[in-house]
Formats: sequence, structure tokens, C-alpha cells
Amino acid sequence: MTEANNTNVFKQTFKEVTEPFVGLVKASRALWAINLSYVVEGLCYFGVLSLLAIYFNDFVGLNDIKAGQMVGMLTAGITLAMLFLGATVDWIGPRKSLLISLAIMLVGRIILTSSTHVGAPGLWGTAHIVSILGMMGIVIGYGIYQPACYAAVKFFTTKETAAIGYAMLYALMNLGGFLPGLISPPLRKASGILGVFWVYVALTVVSILIIYFLLSRKTEDKEMENFKKASETTKQSAEDNAIDQLKGKEKLKFYIKNFPLRDGRFMFFIFVLIPVQTLFAHNWLTLPQYFSRAFTGVVQDNFEFFVNLNPILIFLLTPAIAVLTAKKDTYKMMIIGTFVMSLPTFILTLGPSMYGVIAFIVLMTIGEAMWQPRFLQWIAEIAPKNMTGIYMGIGQFPWFLTKVITSMYSGWFLMKYCPKDVPIDQLHTETMWLVYAFIAVSSPVGLIIARRWMGKDMERKLTQAA
Repeated sequence: MTEANNTNVFKQTFKEVTEPFVGLVKASRALWAINLSYVVEGLCYFGVLSLLAIYFNDFVGLNDIKAGQMVGMLTAGITLAMLFLGATVDWIGPRKSLLISLAIMLVGRIILTSSTHVGAPGLWGTAHIVSILGMMGIVIGYGIYQPACYAAVKFFTTKETAAIGYAMLYALMNLGGFLPGLISPPLRKASGILGVFWVYVALTVVSILIIYFLLSRKTEDKEMENFKKASETTKQSAEDNAIDQLKGKEKLKFYIKNFPLRDGRFMFFIFVLIPVQTLFAHNWLTLPQYFSRAFTGVVQDNFEFFVNLNPILIFLLTPAIAVLTAKKDTYKMMIIGTFVMSLPTFILTLGPSMYGVIAFIVLMTIGEAMWQPRFLQWIAEIAPKNMTGIYMGIGQFPWFLTKVITSMYSGWFLMKYCPKDVPIDQLHTETMWLVYAFIAVSSPVGLIIARRWMGKDMERKLTQAA
């Protein structure tokens, strides 16, 4: 009897784990367009990001502090752009938003890659200024692109398939984020960092073509009509129809009344996650230099692979964890997930070790997969009608602060504890990671302290959004 029960449990678990991938194969053409574009964009974004600090070191002539600040300018600028540009999809629709955003990113990546050929290097030299202009194009484009993708999932899925849709989008972006670890090392050895950047420029064109042809106007209209029909059958339809009838000043009043900055619990919830999110920022602000300076051999020669190991694990784990924990309390999952993500940082305080690094990345990724997609889904679900984009933008604002704050001190820590051209036995990376570990673990501690205040409000919002 016990063996039969174990067999049934195994079969059920296997079914739940494979369900997201089966769902992806059966997804609509519109959802396929979004997912494929997100894979390619994940490849381009994380591929550039993993080399950007070194690019500013070697080609623009900036030290670790200034290079880290430039990377922070890009990543934080994207999040800030979402705050102001996230509502674009609410006004012009997913297809136009995606095409416009990708076109702007294409121009930005061309300018960034060309910047070293237009003038002298050095702080505020011509190359530095032009590279900033290129990054601004990426910032503006991505500020529209990501909210548009998440809003599109809301339009192109049903209530029953939404959780899997968000989880798959997050997972596929991370699949794209892993691919630079495979293609970047040989490309970099053959044609240098600039050659790698030009490949990402070409792939941005591929992403534009995917959206243009797969997410045609006809496909978008059909999916939006299906979404409208589904909305009319819900208990929120009367309120939604009333919102659709608002015009001019009435619509502005509705936006002001429902603006997320007015909700104290919502703001606390997104800001308390800043400390644990610093670990995300260290993926591109600290890990590339850490792997290339504190290690030798395989790790040093293929640091892009280890930097981008987290994304492939996210791709494999997120859909399965999303299904297995779909019925779990959101707030409890946030506490457990942030704990599981932050605690492994203490492993790195034992010193540079390939096994320690792999253990850190695997355990941190499991924690990330437990809470990050749930957080994004929660924001999208509680957003009032026609405000999904702005809610996603506001929800990402603390991420902007995380990138700014982390980039301000990461370069200093590298120069003090993991400087360039210093023998490995003279580095003191253990101290650096100990500080980072205590910073990260403060997030789950804060969530626990505020549990009673936050818990009921979160479930009330989810109930209202259902």
C-alpha cells in the first residue's frame, strides 16, 4: 500500500512539474511571440550585462568604482524608466509597445558598441559620453518592453493559466540569460567583447522580426477580443465596464485614486525586498570580477558561464516550483523564498571555492524561484483595469533603488577586498561576502516582523482581484 501511494505521489509530482512545459507547447501564437522574444532579449540583455563592467574597464578606461556606477546607471535607469514608461502598454497595446521598445533598444546597442571608435577613452571622454547615450536608448526601450511583456501575459492567458504564464515568462527570460554563458566565451576569444556586442545587436533585429510576424495585428486583435469576452463573464465586469467609460478628468481622478504610491502596505512590501534583491545586482556588479580575479583555470577562463548559471537553473526550477506551490499562502512563500535565497551567501564567506560557488548559486536560485514570480504575479493581479503597466512599473521602483545603491558600493568593495592584478592569496573576499550576506538576510527578517500587519491585507487584495 505504501509503495502504491509513493508511486501515485511520484506520478502526480511528475505531472505537475512537466505541466508548465506542456502548457508552453500548447500556448497561443501571441504567447509564443512574447516568450520567444523574451528569450532572445534575455540573451541580449544579460549577455551585455555580464561584460559591461569589464568593457568600461578595458575599452573606456574607467576604474572599478566608475565602471560599477555605469552598470548601475544602465540597470537602475531601466527600472526608473519602467516607472514613467510602464503605462505605455495600457495606452497603445502590447504589439506597438514591443515593436517601439525593441527598435529603441536596437539603436541604443548600436551606439554603445560603436562608442569606442568615436573618440578618446577616459572619464567623460568622447567614448564615455557616447556609451552613455547608447545606454540611454537601452534604458528607454527596456522601460517599455518589460511591463509590456507582463501586461501581454495578462491579456493572452486565462485566470486558470495566468500563474503558469507568468512563471514561464520569467523562466524563459532566464533561459535567455543563461545562453551567453555558452556563446560568449568562444565569441569573446575569437573577436573580443565588441564582437560579442555586435552579435547581440543582430539578435535584437531577430526579436523585432519575431514580434512583427508572430504577433501580427490580426493575432493581437483576436487575443484581445478573447480577453475582453472572458472579462465580461467575471464578477468585476460591471466595474470594468464603468472604468472603460471614463474619459478626461474622470479617468485622471481614477488613476490618482488608485495610484499604488497611496497604499502603505503595498509600498512597504516592495521596499522591504530591497536588501535581498542586492544579490541580483551582484550577479553583474560583483560576480564577473570575483570569478575572474579570485579563481584560476576553468572558472576564470569561462566566467560568463558561471555568472549565467543562475538563469538556466531559474528556467528549470521556476515553472515546477510555481505549480507545486501555487496553492500556498503568498506571504509565507515570500518569507521562505527570501530566506532560502539570502542564507546561502554565508557559504561564500568560507573563501573562493568552485563547490561553494555552485552551492551558493543553486540554493539562491531555489529561493529566487520561490518568491520572485509570485511577487510579479501579485502586482499584476491586484492592479485595477488598465493600470497593469503602471503597477508593474511602480512595483519595480525599489529595484531601481537597489541597483543604484548596490552600484555605489560594489566597486569600493571590489577594490578593497578583490582588487585587480593582486595575487589570489592576498585577496579578502570572505569579508566582502559576509557584509553582503547580512544585508540580504534583513529582507526575510523584515517580512517576519511585519507579518501580522501585512498578511491579511495581501490576501484581501488577492481576493478582490480574483
